[in-house]
Amino acid sequence: MIRIVDVAKEANVSTATVSRVISKSGTVKSDTKERVLKAIELLNYQPNVLARQLRRMETKTILVVVPDITNTFFSKVLRGIESVAMESGYQVLLGDALNNVDRESGYLNILQQKKADGMILLTARIDGQVVEDIAKQFPVVLACEYTEGFEIPTVSIDNISSARKATEHLINLDHKRIGFLSGPFNSVLGRDRLKGYNQAMAQHSLPILSTMVQEGDFSYESGFNLTLKLLANEVPPTAIFAANDEMAIGAIKAIKSKGLSVPGNISVVGFDDIKFASIFEPSLTTVAQPSFDIGRIAMELLIKIISKVNLEKSQYILDDKLVVRESCKRLI
Repeated sequence: MIRIVDVAKEANVSTATVSRVISKSGTVKSDTKERVLKAIELLNYQPNVLARQLRRMETKTILVVVPDITNTFFSKVLRGIESVAMESGYQVLLGDALNNVDRESGYLNILQQKKADGMILLTARIDGQVVEDIAKQFPVVLACEYTEGFEIPTVSIDNISSARKATEHLINLDHKRIGFLSGPFNSVLGRDRLKGYNQAMAQHSLPILSTMVQEGDFSYESGFNLTLKLLANEVPPTAIFAANDEMAIGAIKAIKSKGLSVPGNISVVGFDDIKFASIFEPSLTTVAQPSFDIGRIAMELLIKIISKVNLEKSQYILDDKLVVRESCKRLI
Protein backbone atom coordinates (compact mmCIF):
# COMPACT_ATOMS: atom_id res chain seq x y z
CA MET A 1 0.00 0.00 0.00
CA ILE A 2 1.32 3.42 -0.95
CA ARG A 3 1.91 5.65 2.10
CA ILE A 4 2.38 9.36 2.52
CA VAL A 5 6.13 8.79 3.12
CA ASP A 6 6.36 7.22 -0.35
CA VAL A 7 4.82 10.33 -1.90
CA ALA A 8 7.21 12.56 0.07
CA LYS A 9 10.19 10.52 -1.12
CA GLU A 10 9.05 10.61 -4.76
CA ALA A 11 8.50 14.40 -4.63
CA ASN A 12 11.64 14.98 -2.54
CA VAL A 13 9.73 16.88 0.14
CA SER A 14 8.73 16.28 3.77
CA THR A 15 5.58 14.39 4.77
CA ALA A 16 4.34 17.65 6.35
CA THR A 17 4.50 19.34 2.93
CA VAL A 18 2.53 16.50 1.33
CA SER A 19 -0.03 16.81 4.12
CA ARG A 20 -0.38 20.56 3.54
CA VAL A 21 -0.94 20.03 -0.19
CA ILE A 22 -3.59 17.36 0.43
CA SER A 23 -5.43 19.35 3.10
CA LYS A 24 -5.00 22.65 1.23
CA SER A 25 -3.73 24.23 4.43
CA GLY A 26 -0.67 26.43 4.85
CA THR A 27 1.50 27.89 2.10
CA VAL A 28 3.29 25.67 -0.40
CA LYS A 29 5.31 27.02 -3.35
CA SER A 30 3.62 26.37 -6.68
CA ASP A 31 6.48 24.29 -8.10
CA THR A 32 6.63 22.19 -4.91
CA LYS A 33 2.88 21.71 -4.96
CA GLU A 34 3.08 20.60 -8.60
CA ARG A 35 5.76 18.00 -7.73
CA VAL A 36 3.64 16.63 -4.90
CA LEU A 37 0.51 16.39 -7.06
CA LYS A 38 2.49 14.61 -9.80
CA ALA A 39 3.86 12.15 -7.24
CA ILE A 40 0.34 11.49 -5.90
CA GLU A 41 -0.89 10.81 -9.44
CA LEU A 42 2.13 8.67 -10.36
CA LEU A 43 1.86 6.49 -7.27
CA ASN A 44 -1.97 6.54 -7.24
CA TYR A 45 -1.88 7.55 -3.59
CA GLN A 46 -5.26 7.52 -1.77
CA PRO A 47 -5.18 9.66 1.40
CA ASN A 48 -6.67 8.05 4.49
CA VAL A 49 -9.48 10.57 4.84
CA LEU A 50 -11.19 8.67 7.65
CA ALA A 51 -8.06 8.65 9.81
CA ARG A 52 -7.55 12.37 9.27
CA GLN A 53 -11.17 13.09 10.18
CA LEU A 54 -10.90 10.99 13.35
CA ARG A 55 -7.78 12.89 14.41
CA ARG A 56 -9.57 16.17 13.92
CA MET A 57 -12.88 14.90 15.37
CA GLU A 58 -14.72 15.88 12.20
CA THR A 59 -16.95 14.01 9.76
CA LYS A 60 -16.94 16.46 6.80
CA THR A 61 -20.69 15.80 6.73
CA ILE A 62 -23.52 18.24 7.37
CA LEU A 63 -27.15 17.34 8.02
CA VAL A 64 -30.00 19.16 6.27
CA VAL A 65 -33.49 18.61 7.71
CA VAL A 66 -36.34 19.23 5.25
CA PRO A 67 -39.97 19.40 6.44
CA ASP A 68 -41.28 17.57 3.36
CA ILE A 69 -38.99 16.34 0.59
CA THR A 70 -41.93 16.06 -1.83
CA ASN A 71 -42.32 19.87 -1.73
CA THR A 72 -40.44 20.95 -4.86
CA PHE A 73 -39.61 24.38 -3.40
CA PHE A 74 -36.77 22.85 -1.40
CA SER A 75 -34.95 21.48 -4.47
CA LYS A 76 -33.32 24.84 -5.29
CA VAL A 77 -32.50 25.47 -1.63
CA LEU A 78 -30.76 22.08 -1.47
CA ARG A 79 -28.92 22.84 -4.70
CA GLY A 80 -27.60 26.06 -3.16
CA ILE A 81 -26.45 24.18 -0.06
CA GLU A 82 -24.83 21.44 -2.14
CA SER A 83 -22.93 23.91 -4.36
CA VAL A 84 -21.07 25.38 -1.39
CA ALA A 85 -20.73 22.05 0.43
CA MET A 86 -18.99 20.39 -2.53
CA GLU A 87 -16.57 23.29 -2.97
CA SER A 88 -15.70 23.07 0.72
CA GLY A 89 -15.29 19.29 0.85
CA TYR A 90 -18.49 18.51 2.74
CA GLN A 91 -21.05 15.79 2.08
CA VAL A 92 -24.74 16.52 2.61
CA LEU A 93 -26.90 14.11 4.61
CA LEU A 94 -30.61 14.72 4.00
CA GLY A 95 -33.29 14.14 6.63
CA ASP A 96 -36.98 14.19 5.64
CA ALA A 97 -39.11 15.19 8.64
CA LEU A 98 -42.40 14.27 6.90
CA ASN A 99 -43.95 17.36 8.55
CA ASN A 100 -43.59 15.59 11.91
CA VAL A 101 -42.19 17.57 14.85
CA ASP A 102 -41.05 14.46 16.73
CA ARG A 103 -39.20 13.27 13.64
CA GLU A 104 -37.55 16.68 13.30
CA SER A 105 -36.44 16.56 16.92
CA GLY A 106 -35.01 13.08 16.41
CA TYR A 107 -32.51 14.41 13.88
CA LEU A 108 -30.93 16.51 16.63
CA ASN A 109 -29.49 13.26 17.99
CA ILE A 110 -27.24 13.02 14.92
CA LEU A 111 -25.52 16.23 16.03
CA GLN A 112 -25.38 15.17 19.66
CA GLN A 113 -23.79 11.86 18.65
CA LYS A 114 -21.28 13.85 16.53
CA LYS A 115 -22.23 12.03 13.34
CA ALA A 116 -22.32 15.39 11.52
CA ASP A 117 -20.27 18.57 11.88
CA GLY A 118 -23.31 20.83 11.66
CA MET A 119 -26.97 21.10 10.74
CA ILE A 120 -29.15 23.27 8.51
CA LEU A 121 -32.82 23.22 9.49
CA LEU A 122 -35.25 24.15 6.72
CA THR A 123 -38.11 24.01 9.21
CA ALA A 124 -38.79 25.69 12.55
CA ARG A 125 -41.50 23.60 14.16
CA ILE A 126 -39.19 22.28 16.88
CA ASP A 127 -39.44 24.26 20.13
CA GLY A 128 -37.28 27.36 19.71
CA GLN A 129 -35.60 26.98 23.10
CA VAL A 130 -34.56 23.42 22.24
CA VAL A 131 -33.01 24.57 18.95
CA GLU A 132 -31.24 27.49 20.63
CA ASP A 133 -29.80 25.18 23.30
CA ILE A 134 -28.49 22.85 20.58
CA ALA A 135 -27.11 25.82 18.62
CA LYS A 136 -25.06 26.85 21.68
CA GLN A 137 -23.33 23.46 21.61
CA PHE A 138 -23.17 22.63 17.89
CA PRO A 139 -23.12 24.52 14.56
CA VAL A 140 -26.75 25.08 13.53
CA VAL A 141 -28.31 27.38 10.91
CA LEU A 142 -32.02 27.90 10.30
CA ALA A 143 -33.01 28.58 6.67
CA CYS A 144 -36.35 29.49 5.05
CA GLU A 145 -37.95 29.92 8.49
CA TYR A 146 -36.97 31.56 11.77
CA THR A 147 -37.77 31.30 15.47
CA GLU A 148 -39.25 34.32 17.22
CA GLY A 149 -37.26 35.65 20.17
CA PHE A 150 -34.20 33.42 19.72
CA GLU A 151 -30.72 34.27 18.47
CA ILE A 152 -30.20 31.38 16.04
CA PRO A 153 -28.28 32.10 12.81
CA THR A 154 -30.99 32.45 10.16
CA VAL A 155 -31.44 32.97 6.40
CA SER A 156 -34.95 33.76 5.14
CA ILE A 157 -37.20 36.34 3.53
CA ASP A 158 -39.73 38.61 5.26
CA ASN A 159 -42.79 36.39 4.88
CA ILE A 160 -45.17 38.93 6.40
CA SER A 161 -44.36 41.71 3.93
CA SER A 162 -44.24 39.20 1.05
CA ALA A 163 -47.74 37.91 1.82
CA ARG A 164 -48.97 41.48 2.24
CA LYS A 165 -47.55 42.32 -1.18
CA ALA A 166 -49.31 39.34 -2.80
CA THR A 167 -52.64 40.23 -1.18
CA GLU A 168 -52.31 43.89 -2.17
CA HIS A 169 -51.76 42.83 -5.77
CA LEU A 170 -55.24 41.29 -5.76
CA ILE A 171 -56.71 44.29 -3.95
CA ASN A 172 -55.20 46.61 -6.57
CA LEU A 173 -57.05 44.54 -9.18
CA ASP A 174 -60.27 45.57 -7.36
CA HIS A 175 -60.85 42.24 -5.58
CA LYS A 176 -62.51 42.57 -2.17
CA ARG A 177 -63.58 39.01 -1.35
CA ILE A 178 -60.18 37.34 -1.22
CA GLY A 179 -59.88 33.82 0.11
CA PHE A 180 -56.67 32.74 1.83
CA LEU A 181 -55.28 29.20 1.89
CA SER A 182 -52.91 29.20 4.83
CA GLY A 183 -50.14 26.86 5.83
CA PRO A 184 -50.40 25.14 9.23
CA PHE A 185 -51.11 27.66 11.98
CA ASN A 186 -48.50 25.93 14.18
CA SER A 187 -45.73 26.81 11.70
CA VAL A 188 -44.03 30.20 11.51
CA LEU A 189 -44.62 30.34 7.74
CA GLY A 190 -48.32 29.66 8.21
CA ARG A 191 -48.62 32.36 10.85
CA ASP A 192 -46.51 34.98 9.05
CA ARG A 193 -48.22 34.65 5.69
CA LEU A 194 -51.60 34.86 7.43
CA LYS A 195 -50.39 38.03 9.19
CA GLY A 196 -49.44 39.54 5.84
CA TYR A 197 -52.86 38.71 4.38
CA ASN A 198 -54.64 40.18 7.43
CA GLN A 199 -52.53 43.34 7.35
CA ALA A 200 -53.30 44.03 3.68
CA MET A 201 -57.01 43.43 4.15
CA ALA A 202 -57.13 45.65 7.25
CA GLN A 203 -55.12 48.46 5.64
CA HIS A 204 -57.68 48.61 2.84
CA SER A 205 -60.64 48.34 5.25
CA LEU A 206 -61.73 45.03 3.79
CA PRO A 207 -63.55 42.49 6.00
CA ILE A 208 -61.55 39.46 7.17
CA LEU A 209 -64.11 36.67 7.19
CA SER A 210 -63.37 33.41 9.00
CA THR A 211 -65.03 31.53 6.14
CA MET A 212 -62.51 33.04 3.72
CA VAL A 213 -59.47 31.72 5.63
CA GLN A 214 -58.71 27.99 5.46
CA GLU A 215 -55.82 26.19 7.18
CA GLY A 216 -53.93 23.88 4.82
CA ASP A 217 -50.70 21.91 4.99
CA PHE A 218 -48.87 23.28 1.92
CA SER A 219 -49.91 20.25 -0.18
CA TYR A 220 -51.65 20.17 -3.57
CA GLU A 221 -54.45 18.09 -2.03
CA SER A 222 -55.21 20.61 0.70
CA GLY A 223 -55.26 23.41 -1.88
CA PHE A 224 -57.78 21.48 -3.96
CA ASN A 225 -60.06 20.46 -1.07
CA LEU A 226 -60.00 23.80 0.75
CA THR A 227 -60.81 25.68 -2.45
CA LEU A 228 -63.91 23.53 -2.85
CA LYS A 229 -64.91 24.73 0.64
CA LEU A 230 -64.35 28.35 -0.37
CA LEU A 231 -66.43 27.88 -3.51
CA ALA A 232 -69.26 26.40 -1.41
CA ASN A 233 -69.74 29.74 0.38
CA GLU A 234 -72.99 31.52 -0.38
CA VAL A 235 -70.89 34.31 -1.86
CA PRO A 236 -67.62 32.73 -3.03
CA PRO A 237 -64.35 34.66 -3.35
CA THR A 238 -63.38 36.45 -6.54
CA ALA A 239 -59.69 35.80 -5.80
CA ILE A 240 -57.61 33.33 -3.78
CA PHE A 241 -54.16 33.79 -2.30
CA ALA A 242 -52.48 30.48 -1.45
CA ALA A 243 -49.54 30.35 0.97
CA ASN A 244 -47.51 28.25 -1.47
CA ASP A 245 -47.57 27.30 -5.15
CA GLU A 246 -48.61 23.68 -4.63
CA MET A 247 -51.78 24.78 -2.86
CA ALA A 248 -52.33 27.45 -5.53
CA ILE A 249 -52.14 24.83 -8.27
CA GLY A 250 -54.57 22.67 -6.28
CA ALA A 251 -56.87 25.69 -6.05
CA ILE A 252 -56.80 26.23 -9.82
CA LYS A 253 -57.65 22.57 -10.43
CA ALA A 254 -60.58 22.80 -7.99
CA ILE A 255 -61.88 25.96 -9.69
CA LYS A 256 -61.70 24.28 -13.09
CA SER A 257 -63.44 21.18 -11.72
CA LYS A 258 -66.47 23.37 -11.02
CA GLY A 259 -66.61 24.61 -14.60
CA LEU A 260 -65.06 27.97 -13.72
CA SER A 261 -61.96 29.55 -15.22
CA VAL A 262 -58.79 31.18 -13.91
CA PRO A 263 -58.53 34.14 -14.14
CA GLY A 264 -61.89 34.55 -15.93
CA ASN A 265 -63.98 33.85 -12.83
CA ILE A 266 -61.42 33.72 -10.03
CA SER A 267 -57.88 35.07 -9.79
CA VAL A 268 -55.20 33.06 -7.98
CA VAL A 269 -51.83 34.01 -6.46
CA GLY A 270 -49.28 31.55 -5.08
CA PHE A 271 -46.02 31.75 -3.16
CA ASP A 272 -42.47 30.38 -3.77
CA ASP A 273 -42.23 30.42 -7.60
CA ILE A 274 -41.46 26.73 -8.06
CA LYS A 275 -40.50 25.72 -11.59
CA PHE A 276 -43.97 24.35 -12.38
CA ALA A 277 -45.52 27.78 -11.63
CA SER A 278 -44.29 29.22 -14.94
CA ILE A 279 -45.35 26.27 -17.14
CA PHE A 280 -48.73 25.52 -15.55
CA GLU A 281 -51.82 26.79 -17.41
CA PRO A 282 -52.56 29.50 -16.65
CA SER A 283 -49.04 30.42 -15.56
CA LEU A 284 -49.10 31.37 -11.90
CA THR A 285 -48.65 34.82 -10.40
CA THR A 286 -46.53 34.19 -7.31
CA VAL A 287 -43.98 35.49 -4.84
CA ALA A 288 -40.50 34.34 -5.91
CA GLN A 289 -38.07 33.47 -3.14
CA PRO A 290 -34.31 33.52 -3.83
CA SER A 291 -34.25 29.82 -2.91
CA PHE A 292 -30.79 28.98 -4.31
CA ASP A 293 -29.26 31.95 -2.47
CA ILE A 294 -31.02 30.96 0.76
CA GLY A 295 -29.29 27.58 0.56
CA ARG A 296 -25.94 29.02 -0.53
CA ILE A 297 -25.78 31.63 2.23
CA ALA A 298 -26.99 29.14 4.86
CA MET A 299 -24.16 26.75 3.99
CA GLU A 300 -21.56 29.54 3.93
CA LEU A 301 -22.80 30.64 7.34
CA LEU A 302 -22.64 27.08 8.70
CA ILE A 303 -19.05 26.61 7.48
CA LYS A 304 -18.03 29.82 9.27
CA ILE A 305 -19.59 28.53 12.48
CA ILE A 306 -17.90 25.13 12.09
CA SER A 307 -14.58 26.90 11.46
CA LYS A 308 -15.17 29.09 14.55
CA VAL A 309 -15.05 32.29 12.50
CA ASN A 310 -16.60 35.27 14.28
CA LEU A 311 -19.85 36.18 12.51
CA GLU A 312 -20.23 39.82 11.53
CA LYS A 313 -23.85 39.06 10.73
CA SER A 314 -26.01 36.07 11.71
CA GLN A 315 -29.51 37.11 10.56
CA TYR A 316 -30.03 37.37 6.79
CA ILE A 317 -33.31 38.66 5.33
CA LEU A 318 -33.18 38.30 1.53
CA ASP A 319 -35.30 40.10 -1.06
CA ASP A 320 -38.33 38.47 -2.66
CA LYS A 321 -40.16 39.48 -5.85
CA LEU A 322 -43.78 39.38 -6.98
CA VAL A 323 -43.83 37.67 -10.39
CA VAL A 324 -46.97 38.63 -12.32
CA ARG A 325 -48.21 36.04 -14.82
CA GLU A 326 -51.55 34.94 -16.26
CA SER A 327 -53.53 33.71 -13.23
CA CYS A 328 -54.85 37.14 -12.17
CA LYS A 329 -56.92 39.82 -13.80
CA ARG A 330 -58.78 42.96 -12.80
CA LEU A 331 -62.28 42.37 -11.43
CA ILE A 332 -64.87 43.77 -13.81
